[in-house]
Order: sequence, then structure tokens, then C-alpha cells
Amino acid sequence: MLGNSELIMRLILAAILGSVIGFERERQSWAAGLRTHMLVCVSSALVMIVSAFGFADVLGRPNVVLDPSRIAAQVVSGIGFLGAGAILLRGEVIRGLTTAASVWAVAAIGLAVGAGLNTAAIAATVIILAILAGMKPIERHYISMRLRRRVTLRVEHGALMLDSLRSILGRSSERVKQFIVQQSEEEPEYDDVVIGFSRVSNDEFIKLCDLLRRASCVRDLREEIENGESGNGSEDARADGR
Repeated sequence: MLGNSELIMRLILAAILGSVIGFERERQSWAAGLRTHMLVCVSSALVMIVSAFGFADVLGRPNVVLDPSRIAAQVVSGIGFLGAGAILLRGEVIRGLTTAASVWAVAAIGLAVGAGLNTAAIAATVIILAILAGMKPIERHYISMRLRRRVTLRVEHGALMLDSLRSILGRSSERVKQFIVQQSEEEPEYDDVVIGFSRVSNDEFIKLCDLLRRASCVRDLREEIENGESGNGSEDARADGR
């Protein structure tokens, strides 16, 4: 059985490690922030301590066999309801998956601290913090190259078809992944055309929009990112999926 000082130290260590991960999430203003991560980590550590040492007084009795991993295993599956609360669906974009994963990871850190695996818990905290904070600039740069972007055109009725679009864009037409033409309800003499591009950088997207604007049949052009945010001119509406 653990001594009182060792038990308290494990719970304090769990709170500290949970706060390190939670502070990064709090800085990004996510739903699960500093207090949530600390509570999850401390609670998981306590559950692990109870699972490993809470039944020591009955183990000496005849025909009593306990598996100390059974209670702790419920944390791994049960923490999912908190993760689900951190996940939001905004339009067609799912947000909060990283925060949900960090809550789940903090639960694992708490279990490790409760089991006395302090080195593993501290190392996991450092690695997780490096993933959350250090990898974000790299991820943003990569995502900016693969975001799907769309333009909505108002063109003369029947003037823009797939063949003519290829002529306007040239080799860049390979980036077209969506092409929808429908007659405008407001102005029947015009068509509303939606063109979706994939894996284009900001500069490439601006050039594509300029090519489309110069087409004689195009009356109006509106740019937007896949998440539905829109803009005019060369404004770039960015979306962050964390």
C-alpha cells in the first residue's frame, strides 16, 4: 500500500503534467482547457491508484482474486464522452479532434502517474506538448497547400463549359476537382458556375482566379475556402481544423 506522502505526490505530479498540456489548449481557446486537462489527469491517476492499491485489504482472503487493470481500463473507454463534448461540427468542418485526443492522452498520463511510471508520464507529456505546439506551424504550412478552394462564377448562359474552362486555365485545369453549372434563378440569362480546386497554394489560387476574371464570359467571381467562408478579390478565408 502506498504511503500518504507518495499518494499525494503522485496526484500533484498528475495535476502538474495535466496543466502543461491544458495550458497549450487554453492558449488556443478550446473548450477543453487548463482545468479540464488537470481534472482528467488527476482523476485518472486516482482511479489507477484505487485500481492498483485500493483492494489490498481483501486480497488475503480465500478465493479472492483481483485484476488491478480492470478499473483502469474503464478510463480508456469512458474518457470518450469528454472527447465527444470537445468535438464540434461547424458546417462541413469538424473541429476539436486534436483537443479530444489531448484529453484522451492526458487520461493515459494520469494512469501512468497513478501506476508509478513517472518517467514514462513525464516523457509522454513532453512529447505530447511538442506535438501540439511544435508541429502546428508545419501542419499549417502543409494544410495551406492542400485545402480545397472554390470559386463561384456568374457567367453568360451556356458560355462556360468544361472544354472552354480547360482553354481558359490551360495546364492548371488539372487542379479542377468540381465543376457545377446551373442556371441562375435571379437572372435566367446567366449561369452560376461552381469550380472546386484541390491542392493549390494561395499564390496559385490567386492566379487561377485572375485567369477566370479575364475570361470575357465571366461577369462576377467569388472566392471561398471549403469551410464555406467567402471573400472577394484576393482575400483568403482560412480554416483551421483543430
